[in-house]
Amino acid sequence: MPGNFPLQAAKRKVEKHLAKSGLHYTVLQPTCFMEVWLSPALGFDYPNAKATIYGEGKSRLSWIAIKDVAAFAVAALDNPAAQNKLFELGGPEALSPLEVVNTFETTQGKKFELQFVPEDALRAQKEGAPDPLSESFAALMLSVAHGSEIDMTSVLDIFPMQLTSVNEYAKKVSVQA
Repeated sequence: MPGNFPLQAAKRKVEKHLAKSGLHYTVLQPTCFMEVWLSPALGFDYPNAKATIYGEGKSRLSWIAIKDVAAFAVAALDNPAAQNKLFELGGPEALSPLEVVNTFETTQGKKFELQFVPEDALRAQKEGAPDPLSESFAALMLSVAHGSEIDMTSVLDIFPMQLTSVNEYAKKVSVQA
């Protein structure tokens, strides 16, 4: 995720320390977890067909499933090509939040009610944050507004696996809802 905020800075500091430690390591940097960002907890209330959209909702993100990141972690354990490397991880396709809403509308057969949070409001929230956690959360929402497309071609050459799509996620959670 682009930008500088306390959580990101702490992660990068740990990664640099690890790289200098002499230990063998693999760093995985996943983009937005679909199970987190496309959930009612963060305003994507698919059971009630309502979604909070950060920014205009047109910037694409390579949403990734938590289980796919876990699979990368396991696959990296004995893979010499992963030793002392950093991998940015994303899902099989980049979709904008509005495209994700469309996927859920198609899956569920109902129109979503959308609430937009302008980028100016997110920037103000970040700048006026009373603590590092609030600043980090506002920065993450701003990052979602800006998008994050990850080309997985070279990573999948090293770790051949089938990634979970937003469509698969939508079908799974829509059945449970």
